[in-house]
Amino acid sequence: MSSIHPTAIVDPNAKVADSVEIGPFCVIGADVALSAGVKLHSHVVVEGRTEIGEKTEVFPFTSLGHRPQDLKYKGEESRLVIGSNCVIREHVTMNPGTEAGGLLTSVGDRCLIMVATHVAHDCRIGNDVILVNNVTLAGHVTIGDHVIMAGLSGAHQFVRIGDHAFVGGMTGLENDLIPYGMAIGNRAHLAGLNLVGLKRRGFSREQIHALRNAFKSLFSGDGNLKDRLTSVEADYAGDATVMKIVEFIREGGDRAICTPRQGHDG
Repeated sequence: MSSIHPTAIVDPNAKVADSVEIGPFCVIGADVALSAGVKLHSHVVVEGRTEIGEKTEVFPFTSLGHRPQDLKYKGEESRLVIGSNCVIREHVTMNPGTEAGGLLTSVGDRCLIMVATHVAHDCRIGNDVILVNNVTLAGHVTIGDHVIMAGLSGAHQFVRIGDHAFVGGMTGLENDLIPYGMAIGNRAHLAGLNLVGLKRRGFSREQIHALRNAFKSLFSGDGNLKDRLTSVEADYAGDATVMKIVEFIREGGDRAICTPRQGHDG
């Protein structure tokens, strides 16, 4: 059986699974779906077409699913989908998608979203992501798996952040960050590879060595980035780890690639 505090307001049309806990003064809208084991502490508001996955825990004064902060939004039926086993801390805000972004904002599994973080409309966040206090994501930001964004950092709209990347504290990221990359500064520059994160996640010495060599070839070699990318692609064709960077750059997006400062070889 679910546990719903008597002061909570839960619309009778909301889908509330077994073993859900809804604390004091929470407000749950008609189109909300809460999966088994979800726990909402006090003063949580969940509105719109919002789905929260199993065993996700949401702390007080969080607002999930209210209309996007986008003047182009006209009330279209968009969604916010949050995965399983996430922890969403106090004062977090997340908005659903818009027609221009596929009508969906999504957060993967096992994410830690810390105090006062904002996830704007049409963002796509992967699995095992950590967004530290006061991170702000503009609309249409895409974040891969195992990414960490440190406190007070922000990402410009349409920015892509690759798997296993790290964004330093108080960083303003306005360009795409390659997988395994580390960005710092305002405006951000590519400061090398996220070596600490790679070691913590069990990447082998050989994988890290290949990534470092490929990084230097991409960002410190002769010729333009397009030529260097072709060279790295040929040299590391059988290395899936390096090829993730190559594919990310080849895929492209609306933003340029974040690059090192002149003279910085990572």
